[in-house]
Amino acid sequence: MIKLTHPLSAALLVLCAGFSTSALAHNPMCECKAIDAEQIKCTGGFSDGSGAPGVTLDVIGYDETILLPGKLGADSTLTFKKPGAEFYVLFDAGPGHVVEIDQADIESP
Repeated sequence: MIKLTHPLSAALLVLCAGFSTSALAHNPMCECKAIDAEQIKCTGGFSDGSGAPGVTLDVIGYDETILLPGKLGADSTLTFKKPGAEFYVLFDAGPGHVVEIDQADIESP
């Protein structure tokens, strides 16, 4: 058992405990690839290897309109038709777990 004799010792212990939990956090990951000239497939997940079924993945125009609202399927993917307008993909698993992918960063087939 740790004996805390100084008042600041307890505060430091709590502060260190908070840092250790953030070290275990997982970061969001999303990758989009063009299947062909018309179709794009995005796969989402987390850096700990877990998938992201049901997580929001929206296709958004540069004017901020949602061109295609979506959610990742059971296999953590979403395939959609490439929009005619300029766009980006927004993977949103909640606060601090957001990834944006611009159309210029989507790999071609």
